[in-house]
Amino acid sequence: MRLIGSLEQYSKHPLAAAIVTAAKQENLALLPVAHVSERPGEGLLGIIEGQKVQITGRGKVASEQLPLPPLAEGLECLVFIDDRYAAALRFHDTPRKDSRTFIAHLRPRHGVRKVMLVSGDRESEVKYLAETVGITEVRAGASPEEKVEIVKRETAHDKTLFVGDGINDAPALLAATVGVAFGSASDIAAEAADAVVLELALGKIDELMHIGRRMRRIALQSALGGMIASLVGMIFAAGGYLPPIGGAIGQELIDLFAVLNAVRAALPTDELQDF
Repeated sequence: MRLIGSLEQYSKHPLAAAIVTAAKQENLALLPVAHVSERPGEGLLGIIEGQKVQITGRGKVASEQLPLPPLAEGLECLVFIDDRYAAALRFHDTPRKDSRTFIAHLRPRHGVRKVMLVSGDRESEVKYLAETVGITEVRAGASPEEKVEIVKRETAHDKTLFVGDGINDAPALLAATVGVAFGSASDIAAEAADAVVLELALGKIDELMHIGRRMRRIALQSALGGMIASLVGMIFAAGGYLPPIGGAIGQELIDLFAVLNAVRAALPTDELQDF
């Protein structure tokens, strides 16, 4: 556990914090780690006191044909020390209390037509979580490449919003219409995303959607309103009802209106959450 905790303190994976916390609860002194590597879909690898420590998933183990005893279904991390099986860490997701309410409000309040849970975790765990929060479409055991294919397929039919927090989610964040890095996301995921929500609260995702809708509405008002007003001014000028000086002043007023209206996007409002 000391080796595992020492290695996981360098990881951005959502499960890493739970592992480090468990090690600290046992009052284990964490050790320095050399040559840390966390490639997408391949787990975590490092050298600790001359020992090769690898923390990975069942799929990676199968591809490398590493020795492994029979394991029950569930969410797990497999630990190998010097390429020999050492331990299996078992996890169980507990959804946030407001998760089901958040999912339920997406269709009526935001016009969301489909909600999918796409995860690299095992099917039994992903299905349990999906049923708990009210999601019916599930894709478990998805690799980073498969996540991208799913997002591209959905984006070809409609606009998509993908929320992810890990390195494995970075390609899918780029493929979606809007990619959102959530919580303590990795630097790679944050770089790939269109928006980063630092606070681990679903209300902030809802707030982001409201901000996006409000900014789009204000931008359209400024752009279309300015163009229509300019067109009306040109019609009056063509008819001889608007002299050049008046036209110039009128155009400046139209531009001022567009700018002042756009500034409204920065003003505080109480209508940024509705669930």
